Amino acid sequence: MPNIKSAKKRVVVSEKKAQINKAYVSTIKSTVKKFDKALEAGKGEALEAAHQAAAKKLDSAACKGYVHKNKAARLKSQMAKKVNAIV
Repeated sequence: MPNIKSAKKRVVVSEKKAQINKAYVSTIKSTVKKFDKALEAGKGEALEAAHQAAAKKLDSAACKGYVHKNKAARLKSQMAKKVNAIV
């Protein structure tokens, strides 16, 4: 445990940031899972909406630094391949 006041503050701030980051990454995973469920349901407007929502969320996360930009691009590419295979 830190003894210096500024070090104590950094511990509190870093814990808060870690919780925010964890929550954001969780929402990204949830969005991708919703896309997978829509994919299983078949083609249609729901699939397109889920694909667009997931891609938008991944772009936003990559821009803000929650996810590496290459990972976001890879996931978007995989989703696009799955959508194109159905269509």
